[in-house]
Amino acid sequence: MANTRALKARIASAEGIRQITKSMKMVSASKLRRVQAARERLDPMARESRRLLAKVLAGAGPAGEPLLEDRPEKKKVCYVLLVGNRGLCGVYNTALVKFLEERLKQEQRAHSLVVCGSWGQDVLEGEREVLRRFDRIGDVPEAGEAGELSAYLTQLYLSGEADEIVFLYQRFDSFLKQTPCAFTLLPLQAEECAGTRADYLFEPDRASLVGALARLALDSTVFSLLLEARNGEHAARMASMTSAADNTEELIAKLTLALNHARQAAITTEISEIAGGAEALNGGRT
Repeated sequence: MANTRALKARIASAEGIRQITKSMKMVSASKLRRVQAARERLDPMARESRRLLAKVLAGAGPAGEPLLEDRPEKKKVCYVLLVGNRGLCGVYNTALVKFLEERLKQEQRAHSLVVCGSWGQDVLEGEREVLRRFDRIGDVPEAGEAGELSAYLTQLYLSGEADEIVFLYQRFDSFLKQTPCAFTLLPLQAEECAGTRADYLFEPDRASLVGALARLALDSTVFSLLLEARNGEHAARMASMTSAADNTEELIAKLTLALNHARQAAITTEISEIAGGAEALNGGRT
């Protein structure tokens, strides 16, 4: 009887875990759809801003815009690490930390770190100095949050505290695969600014237009990277919760089978005891 009570308790616990994992999977799926919808709205604007910047820059150079000019010596680099807001998403966060550590081992320049996401404060800040942590970026990032990050990184670059700013994030390849990768945000890449030269009339002037377009391209790129990272995080959590729910189903099935065997053994024991008692009573009468 004690064994059956223990099995029932384990089954009840496993069913609770199954319900939690299924709920987390549904929540992650909802957030994933919202992130993908935001990316679909952003991508056309981001592409158009880069296209316009390329047209304006074609054949005439960056017009003195510091965000576009490549510095001859890049002595200081700032890494921007896009981790998740929480765990329970497989190796999503730990793979990023490992990727960062591998980059830092090979890095010969002075380097600093900016962290976006609330996961791993004890892990990331325990061994290395973090310039700033943006831990209030939501599970579905908004333009204002991206703008705050973009403004901070721009100030960091223009002030000379960093000669290069590199994002480290998980690229979304599929629902089952995310790949850690690096993307140089600043200076804005020259290949993105190639185009066919054309004659334009600028109002008020070309330098002002280049500056406005460069900042628009920068803001949209930062926003796109935040959405890309959250896309991968929610997909990784969905996969992790799906696996956990499947494992829980298997555990419940095994425990249920063990419970049935225990019940059958208990019933068999009771029948044997009844039969033995009856036999003893009959024997006593004879």
